[in-house]
Amino acid sequence: MQNLIVANWKMNPVSLEEAKKLFNSIKEKMGDVKSEVVVCPPFIYLAELKGLTLGAQDIFYEEKGAFTGEVSGEMLKSVGIDYVIIGHSERRKYFSETDEVINEKIKKALGTGLKVIFCIGETQEQHDNEEKYKVLENQIKKGLDGIENLKFKIENLAIAYEPVWAIGTGNNCSVDETKESINFIKNLVPNVRVLYGGSVKSKNSGEYIKNAGANGLLVGGASLNAEEFIKIVKSAE
Repeated sequence: MQNLIVANWKMNPVSLEEAKKLFNSIKEKMGDVKSEVVVCPPFIYLAELKGLTLGAQDIFYEEKGAFTGEVSGEMLKSVGIDYVIIGHSERRKYFSETDEVINEKIKKALGTGLKVIFCIGETQEQHDNEEKYKVLENQIKKGLDGIENLKFKIENLAIAYEPVWAIGTGNNCSVDETKESINFIKNLVPNVRVLYGGSVKSKNSGEYIKNAGANGLLVGGASLNAEEFIKIVKSAE
């Protein structure tokens, strides 16, 4: 199973010029790597970046219509996008996305032929209250409800375990705990790639692949530094 390393730029950088500079720097430094590498910039830059596999940071569950500000799977496919991140904790928190909405987006993306990076993870409170596995199971069951009725390849679905308390905090999840979480997810959804995300840096990234059993990484802030991101990619080799 090929490792999948994903750069989630979030709402960065602030200009197309900077986006191209960062993207081209990553592309130039990439060289020959065994992992599948995907860059997910803001929507506005997607059609301007060429030479690496691209993903979007979100999708809407309708094909077209009066949905101001939204972007459909068909639109993404038309500009050569392969992947889409769905269910990120920031979408859940700041835009009140429910498991049901996330499910509709996943079904739409897979039905359109896009590959999905489905994000799940518990909050600090849920973690402290020992509710992690209940939360993960609930998010998976509701998020993937009905997908067995779609005609898609299982390799088009990846699940990213991102404990909310680890995202952007510098407090990354331990390798041992991550391994337990990944095994739990793989038991619920066999044959899918399970990624880890949450304060991933080059100094810890290889451990998640080699010792925690992750099939890849979802990288946030560290992906905005080309040299650091390339180190992360190569740590998975």
